[in-house]
Amino acid sequence: MSLADPIIGIDLGTTNSLVTICDSTGPRVIPDPAGRALLPSVVRYDRAPDGSIRAVVGHDALAQAPAFPQGTIASIKRLMGRSRRDAEAELPHLSYDVIEGPHSTARARVPVYDPGARDGPHEWIVRSPQEVSASILSELRSRASAALGAPVQRAVITVPAYFDDAQRQATRDAGRMAGLDVVRIIAEPTAAALAYGLGAGLSRADGRERTIAVYDLGGGTFDVSILRITPGEGAGEPAFFQVLSTSGDTHLGGDDLDQSIVLHLLSEAGDPAGAALARLAALPGDARARLVEAAREAKHRLSNEHAALVRCELGPGRALEATVTREDLDRLSSPLIERTLAACAGALRDAAPALEGEPLDGVVLVGGMTRMPAVRERVKRFFGLDPYAGIDPDQVVALGAAVQASILQGARRDALLLDVIPLSLGIETVGGAVAKVIMRNTTVPARAREMFSTSVDNQTAIRLHVLQGEREMAGDCRSLGVFSLRVPPMPAGMPQVEVDFGVDANGVLTVTATERRSGRRADVQIVPNHGLSRDEVERIERDSLAHAREDMTRHQVVDLVTNSRLDLKWIGDRLARYGSLLDDASRASLAATADALRALVEAADADWRSADVKALQAAKAALDRGSVRLQEIAITQSLREGSG
Repeated sequence: MSLADPIIGIDLGTTNSLVTICDSTGPRVIPDPAGRALLPSVVRYDRAPDGSIRAVVGHDALAQAPAFPQGTIASIKRLMGRSRRDAEAELPHLSYDVIEGPHSTARARVPVYDPGARDGPHEWIVRSPQEVSASILSELRSRASAALGAPVQRAVITVPAYFDDAQRQATRDAGRMAGLDVVRIIAEPTAAALAYGLGAGLSRADGRERTIAVYDLGGGTFDVSILRITPGEGAGEPAFFQVLSTSGDTHLGGDDLDQSIVLHLLSEAGDPAGAALARLAALPGDARARLVEAAREAKHRLSNEHAALVRCELGPGRALEATVTREDLDRLSSPLIERTLAACAGALRDAAPALEGEPLDGVVLVGGMTRMPAVRERVKRFFGLDPYAGIDPDQVVALGAAVQASILQGARRDALLLDVIPLSLGIETVGGAVAKVIMRNTTVPARAREMFSTSVDNQTAIRLHVLQGEREMAGDCRSLGVFSLRVPPMPAGMPQVEVDFGVDANGVLTVTATERRSGRRADVQIVPNHGLSRDEVERIERDSLAHAREDMTRHQVVDLVTNSRLDLKWIGDRLARYGSLLDDASRASLAATADALRALVEAADADWRSADVKALQAAKAALDRGSVRLQEIAITQSLREGSG
């Protein structure tokens, strides 16, 4: 592999980040000069001697966090592509301020420390999650450039499979801010499968395909993906890595367990039930930072020990001392693990048609949280398989990113990766319904087109509202963005608007709308303001199942009402213009049929739940049949008028 323009792999993690490279010996982590593979995803901003603001990143920032609590930014990945409202539950656990930025986005507000005047006043700055992440990426880029002896400008960066378009865009923006050309965004479970599938761990002597689950529980996010790995048909042919389904939670990981342990410690120290969270929020930032770090250390110790004594200074004359046992840890982690298993069940349901009743061949563990004995035991029981963790769970995602980078660079051709879209994409139609254009778990890159028109005469602009989710009504789905297409004024139903959805290999969505008659076109790369909160992800999937029948009925009623209104308008216009050419009986019958449909439409419009779908369909069909003679007369008269 030429090092003239290397492509590196980066795992931009919630707790730690890594940089990797893949050469002739295989993928490997690039350590720092001290030999450390992991870079803590922690940033502080200081005043440099020349007066500029510099970022202190990684081990130094983490080690000095107790001394600079308000200025030390950790777990920034949990704010990527999110609003401050989404992050509300995070705030008591963070030592730094989170404020609302443009478009309601979450921003970190921190002091800039002047080493020459530590106790004096400090300047306060506001940084977006992308800017903070860019500082981490810049550090990794510098590490790689120094180790490889060549400037690094290109990277493959991993993201949770359930990151939505906003969060993926935020990650790409962070890469650009760090001076990196992000040549591919790859889902973390898929990256892990690449790292495993190309090594001895998942090789298969008989050459048959394997189907595996990748269970990825990290510091801030959880993903599960069901993948099919198909060996190449002959020597030198690439293996296919096809993602059959994916599920997860962008707000579930080790940070949540740390927070649960913190509240447990406060309760053990004498806080009455329900008061621990209020006390935590009242603590100064440095005390909160020390408490979270103490909880994290106890969690790590309990993977090998049965009890951990925690001592933590909360302020002058105030100290906390409490013991956490393995049983406590198992109890606190159980609800979190249960949420991961619910996502696993959903992924298996989605993959069921492709699995055709065949069992999984293996389960791969990814992420530092999978070191916990309780996690491994519950995963084993759920899948009925001994989980596989042959590669360091903290490094496997980054190693897979390096493999993908090597494939993109052309250095290896032994794998072809086929990822999927995590949630359906569509557009709002008249009446607030959603027309799904690309369905969830569609393999990327993907492209789909749908035709739409107008429902009002002489519209000069069409508003296109792009949505994400599984429900049938726009109000129940996630808004990704809105844009407009200018069109010449035409009667309702005449414009032919072709809407094209394209999702590239990075999972980034572009929408194009073209009015065919005029040739006018508008396109936009959808960049929503913020990403999915944990509650929204859970609601999207839960509600799509719970309300499936109701949603489909409402969608059906809305479509019938919209189409019936167009029919009534067109037939009413023709009846007013050419009705005198019909005999009295036909004219009266057609008017009565139209009145019957209009009454049903108005009733359904007032309350869709009371609508009789079959009666609406029958009335619409009756109007279509009854208007045939009028349509024939209208066509004949139009031809005569045109020739005259």
